[in-house]
Amino acid sequence: MRPWLEGERTLAALNRAATARELRTESGKAVRFVPPGGRRGAYELRVHQTGEIESRPDNLHDWFNALCWLAFPRTKARINAMHAAEMPREGGRRSRLRDLLTIFDEGGAIVVCADEELNRLLREFRWKELFWAQRERVRRSMRFMVLGHAVLEQALKPWPGITCKALFARPDEDADHAAAAWLASRGEGASPRDLAPLPVFGYPGWAQNERPDFYDDERCFRQGNAG
Repeated sequence: MRPWLEGERTLAALNRAATARELRTESGKAVRFVPPGGRRGAYELRVHQTGEIESRPDNLHDWFNALCWLAFPRTKARINAMHAAEMPREGGRRSRLRDLLTIFDEGGAIVVCADEELNRLLREFRWKELFWAQRERVRRSMRFMVLGHAVLEQALKPWPGITCKALFARPDEDADHAAAAWLASRGEGASPRDLAPLPVFGYPGWAQNERPDFYDDERCFRQGNAG
């Protein structure tokens, strides 16, 4: 994401990058970032049908959403396609699958790690053991890739309580491919609870977390049922 963070914040720049990356929705439409224009219909359906993503480049939420399309094109296209497929079936009541998609879109992260012990500590909410007792091991073996555009916006004014909802990928996988495939595997019975809570500012060095008592604040590092 860094190359685009350092570029100009204009629709023209975003569309040049989208063309260079050959961005497309799963319906085959070329992705284009366009100014808001009072278009009719649900946002996700419009994107799926036209490839047009209404964006205000001076709005950080929209800007980070566009950057996530550039950085994670398969995942973003999969989220959009699943919304578009699910919406006509809902009968006016939003499904838990779409709740999962929205939460991951706004606040998602990919945990890239082959060390299953570290992954288990994360899944079991054993934050102090993970981020303090295994600190150097986490630095060596675990990486967080944040793709939730709301979280990226929040991170401009960081605070320890910022929490993502995460899925897992192996280091030998393409993280964008892995996330898109995991989402595609969700079906009936899918729920936001399928995603692992992740207080991202626990990661060593990401915040002023160089003391063990940083991880004792249960407002930010909540305990939960293991598993």
